[in-house]
Amino acid sequence: MISAQSWADARQLWDFHQMHHELRPCSVAVGLGSHDLGVADSAVHLYRRGMMPLVVFTGATSPTTRERMPRGEAVHYRERALELGVPGSAVLVEPNARNTGENIRFSKALLEESGVDVSSVLLISKPYEERRAYATARKLWPDVEIKSASTPMTFDDYVNSIGDARLVLDMLVGALQRLLIYPDQGFMIRQPVPEAVAAAYERLCHAGFTSRLVSDDAGTRR
Repeated sequence: MISAQSWADARQLWDFHQMHHELRPCSVAVGLGSHDLGVADSAVHLYRRGMMPLVVFTGATSPTTRERMPRGEAVHYRERALELGVPGSAVLVEPNARNTGENIRFSKALLEESGVDVSSVLLISKPYEERRAYATARKLWPDVEIKSASTPMTFDDYVNSIGDARLVLDMLVGALQRLLIYPDQGFMIRQPVPEAVAAAYERLCHAGFTSRLVSDDAGTRR
């Protein structure tokens, strides 16, 4: 049973994780692989709006996607986009990345190898991964303009679409922890975290939503 306080805290994190960028056409979109096919659907929607001429889908598999996407996240995303009418010539696949840093680095390398001139990138992720993706790309791809996007939806609608509230809260907590500790490890730029958001994160940790936490430099789980 999830308490009312935990629901309220999760909403705080949900709102903070989204960047609310005003979107404009970019050189390319990068769709970050995950368990959520909504990323591919968002890429299709934005492609139809003329926001980019080319999409890179990036991602191998993870414990949460191995059974659902056995051919790899990026491959399944591409198949979804083609089913929805995006031409194959507008989609590149990067099938090896296993974390957000690799998503960015490997996609950047693929575009360079393909001779694509990139001045701006539209990052498409799960709603609660927008800020993490942005902070990572700003660190690893500093010479391009970065915009973050995801499927527009409410927190309640997202929880219902996934069908596992505890997993969503665990993911929200894990994404916030990375924003706190990864800048010191050189993985992303630092972004200020409001006190109310930090307090909500701490309460959710104490409430046990910790399955997506990683060890920090001291080897402890935070």
